[in-house]
Amino acid sequence: MNSFWKQLILRTVLRNKKKSLSGIRRVNNTELLKGHKELKTLMKRLVKDIILISLGIGSAAFGLESFILPSGFIDGGATGIALLFTRILNFPLSLLLMMVNLPFIILALNIIGRQFAFKAAIAITGLALVIATVPFPEITHDKLLVSIFGGFFLGAGIGLTIRGGAVLDGTEVLAIVLSRKLGTTIGDVIIIINLLVFSSAAYFLSIEAALYSMITYLAASKTLDFVIDGIEEYTAFTIVSRRSKEIGAMIANELGRGITVYQGKSGFGNHGHTADIDIIYTVITRLEISKLNSEIEKIDPEAFVVMNSIKDTKGGMIKKRSFAH
Repeated sequence: MNSFWKQLILRTVLRNKKKSLSGIRRVNNTELLKGHKELKTLMKRLVKDIILISLGIGSAAFGLESFILPSGFIDGGATGIALLFTRILNFPLSLLLMMVNLPFIILALNIIGRQFAFKAAIAITGLALVIATVPFPEITHDKLLVSIFGGFFLGAGIGLTIRGGAVLDGTEVLAIVLSRKLGTTIGDVIIIINLLVFSSAAYFLSIEAALYSMITYLAASKTLDFVIDGIEEYTAFTIVSRRSKEIGAMIANELGRGITVYQGKSGFGNHGHTADIDIIYTVITRLEISKLNSEIEKIDPEAFVVMNSIKDTKGGMIKKRSFAH
């Protein structure tokens, strides 16, 4: 391993584990190889984040300039506030996006961490620069198409940026802070913020503009959920059965899904008798729910099955056929 990679590993990986940089000669080859692997993982993640954030900025800028800005509609959150002030005060949107989001970035720095705040600042600044320098053509004058597709591209941009570990709209940072202080959910705070934004739009612009803006927001939020949560929807199954080995084999062989087996106890009877039992946990797509329920019914009609919806998964054996683990 050449000296360049050795120094890079020491400064980016091993230093974070409180290794002394002066102790370069005491670092053995095993540690260097492990550090090299971790460094490659970090570099891959960084490249992936840069690509996602760049795509997010491009999509959001296209949605804003080609649809939302020419029509005079707005969105929810910090972006909606910036768009509203652009209409009222005739200020450049690029400047207002940075000004409106600056307090949220400062909050993120104190609440979430430096890395997130730095990436958010870069993403928002990048969006402002693209809007200020890159001309996008106006696509359509149809108000309904503008509100739907403007929201679609804006939501896709925000979602891709979140996938990359940053944000283009700092409203959620404020929602996190207020939810902790007020004891409410983050969703409730976001709804209140957007209610104020759209009420202001109805007052300063028009009721029609506010209604179309609400369509834009709904399209953006649905697209955002789709991008963040993934294309497929997953369901987790927890199965308690005396014939767990047969059910586990069926899941592995028939569905090609991985399983996790827990050692547990089942309780039954008036006096709470318990017995040792294997509990199976697996995750499948929503298209396989009916088949799995049917196969479980064939093996053990008395099996106790609990289903939970989950947003997304990573790793494991969800998207490819493999052996049980």
